[in-house]
Amino acid sequence: MAKKSLSIFECQHCGFQSTKWMGKCSNCGAWESFIELSTSQIQALKETKVLLSNASAIPITSIEYEHISKFSSSEEELDIVLGGGIVPGGLYLVGGSPGVGKSTLLLKVGGGLAKTGKKILYVSGEESAGQIKLRAQRLKCIHENLFLLNEIDLNSIKSNLITKQYCICIIDSIQTIYSPQVTSTPGSISQVREITFELMRLAKEYNIAIFIIGHITKEGSIAGPRVLEHMVDTVLYFEGDPSRELRMLRGFKNRFGTTSEIGIFEMRDDGLVSAKNASKMFFSTKQSMPGSAITVVLEGSRALVLEIQALVSESSFGAPKRSATGFDTNRLSMLLALLEKKLEIPLNHYDVFINVTGGIKITETSADLAVIASILSSFRNRPLSNTTAFIGEVSLTGDIREIGNIDMRLKEMENYGFTKAIIPKKPNTHTKIKCFEVTEVTKLLDWM
Repeated sequence: MAKKSLSIFECQHCGFQSTKWMGKCSNCGAWESFIELSTSQIQALKETKVLLSNASAIPITSIEYEHISKFSSSEEELDIVLGGGIVPGGLYLVGGSPGVGKSTLLLKVGGGLAKTGKKILYVSGEESAGQIKLRAQRLKCIHENLFLLNEIDLNSIKSNLITKQYCICIIDSIQTIYSPQVTSTPGSISQVREITFELMRLAKEYNIAIFIIGHITKEGSIAGPRVLEHMVDTVLYFEGDPSRELRMLRGFKNRFGTTSEIGIFEMRDDGLVSAKNASKMFFSTKQSMPGSAITVVLEGSRALVLEIQALVSESSFGAPKRSATGFDTNRLSMLLALLEKKLEIPLNHYDVFINVTGGIKITETSADLAVIASILSSFRNRPLSNTTAFIGEVSLTGDIREIGNIDMRLKEMENYGFTKAIIPKKPNTHTKIKCFEVTEVTKLLDWM
């Protein structure tokens, strides 16, 4: 009697394999995500495994330093996020919500680089050639050095990349490309894993910078195995509501630079354009209103002037509601507890809502003082001056602590006409901003 072959089940969310079917993946927690691999699929996976080379170890002192050259992407904001520009042979992964502008930005980048004499290949597996031509006309990026390949077969894409000597290749998107060596459907774990490995090999061997557009799941992560993000050199995520004009590009992994920078774009009729006056989009210069306070935060090497809005209203239910958009809800709860303890304000009977205008998310603690100021302003129904900024971190003891790069923040305030700043300690350098020192939360109320 012939021995029955062993079945293998694979999770379509993370690539975890099991010898038996499971309703819930023990690795990523996804439900109903296991499918059974056929005999041909298992054989194909075995054939595509990387064989260990016979390379021998060498002392690190004998390795020559490799200079990494970069060239501009023709988009200033994208260069900032990439750490100075595009690296030849780099593999870049770009994710984001549908309609946020991934294809628009990369097509415009391709057109801009084509005008500098570089040969660009745009591979589309989702749209027809006519659709892309219409978008290229709108973006004004049609050029003889920009080539379009309407193909989903990996072998055809490889042959074009090898024979035509392109400088940059854009894959739109990785979930639509398939490899004949893997018999599963396009977008599956096996296909995405195999195709990404082949693209990585092509990028390094032929010194081609490859940009991969990836779909995201409903949880907000890039669809496919986690190894996809490990294999690429840079992971970029688009943030922002597709229904609004403002878009933000943030780096979550970058082997060629820092991940602390963000790129800010505006969606216009001619596509995504770099935002020149970024801070102007995050605050209003209209008359002072209760519940509004200005602060300055750092995103990488860029200072942004933000408006913090607060609404404090009496709670109609037993448990008051705390809600924050663009600000950490747990930190908001901590600041409210501090106000009740130090200032004896009965906020336990009030609903508190916090909003950071412009759709940006604050990741540092320098906005604590502005959040407290906006809450007090709304609670007392007293407006704050729209030419004053509040900058400082608030501790659990009620102390206001110093924050870094205060000179850069004050300089950004000067550019937009602000005159006063409430900070923990005055700077040593000269500034046109009139600075007031506030070291405790209780003194902030006295100042207001």
